[in-house]
Amino acid sequence: MNGKRFLKISGITAGALAVLAGILVAVYMFVIAPTFIGRTGPEGEILKKYIEPVELKKLTEKPDDSIWIIDVRSEENYSKGHIPTAKTFYSGTIMSRLHELPKDKYLIIYCETGGRVQSVIRKLSKEGYTRYMNWGGNSRWPYERAAGNN
Repeated sequence: MNGKRFLKISGITAGALAVLAGILVAVYMFVIAPTFIGRTGPEGEILKKYIEPVELKKLTEKPDDSIWIIDVRSEENYSKGHIPTAKTFYSGTIMSRLHELPKDKYLIIYCETGGRVQSVIRKLSKEGYTRYMNWGGNSRWPYERAAGNN
């Protein structure tokens, strides 16, 4: 096979792989991840009343000390804008910060799409956490976001 033909085939293959990767990401973001929204731990059912953004907004306006809103996106994304009163616990470091996350608090956890939260709550569940809910993605929040670090 000559070099030009190989490069042409390689270019087509790379393009097809990029399109396929884009399709897989879209399927995950718009089909799979939304099915995680509202999943709770064994003692997290009480949190379902905050599944709608308008109800979570009420909680941010009148915080309840027993309920924490947790953002598991990167520190950079958190500082660009997050749900008011949310605490940042990046998913990549949350396990090393468990001493900062009391098991007696109710945790409303969100990320970008809701999928990363599922990974986090699986880990938290193994560590004995039972009071949590996957709120889904940051994009569900239609209100003003807080910026910077709290």
